[in-house]
Amino acid sequence: MTINYAVIIPARYASSRLPGKPLVLLGGVPMIVRTWQRCVQACPAERVYVATDDARIRDTCNDWGIQVLMTSSECLTGTDRVAECAQQLDADVFINVQGDEPLLNPDDLRIMSTAVSRFPEEVLNGYCSIDDVEQFFSASTPKVAVRPDGRLLYMSRAPIPGNKQGDFVLGYRQVCIYAFPRAALRAFAAAPSKTVFEAIEDIEILRFLELGWEVRMLEMSRESIAVDNPEDVERAELAIRLRGL
Repeated sequence: MTINYAVIIPARYASSRLPGKPLVLLGGVPMIVRTWQRCVQACPAERVYVATDDARIRDTCNDWGIQVLMTSSECLTGTDRVAECAQQLDADVFINVQGDEPLLNPDDLRIMSTAVSRFPEEVLNGYCSIDDVEQFFSASTPKVAVRPDGRLLYMSRAPIPGNKQGDFVLGYRQVCIYAFPRAALRAFAAAPSKTVFEAIEDIEILRFLELGWEVRMLEMSRESIAVDNPEDVERAELAIRLRGL
């Protein structure tokens, strides 16, 4: 079964930790453009959109020939922005790729675009193993606990699973590629505010769990490097040079 899907890349200029983040230059190319370039290696360009409320981001995308959907400035999360895009597009499933993933592995997006045809009515998210102790204990990294059948048990910025000794035994982290059926986005957007654990953890996928949706986790590569803080910019630029991107 082939599902009609769209890929949405939410991009917000007013990032608290790194203002103007989507337009930060990485090797001379704006980060949002690099993320889009990785996406169109896996999916047809006509299916891929940047979603923003900022004219500077819109104008940059126009300069690079990238499709843009304008959304309101009231969106609390990237998923709220995707939900607004769902009102503008004729698609059954919406794949969300974070705009701060300039080193996205296109194969990971291929995994997701294939999975939406197998699980068209489920919320999907990516994850991978952690092999770095510092990353396991970093509050910037959402850690994932997965059931044996692949469904999400919980996600946290705390180091989970933990033990009494406080050691790193094993861990998994979120890869910021998601897929949402239209009904799930409606439920997400209808919530009057962030749900309790979503607000505490600042992890929006938790809203789906708290609203009663199951989230199926898909194992992906460890190649992504999210740019959340100023110190991540140098790390991303180094990886871009080393990978010849």
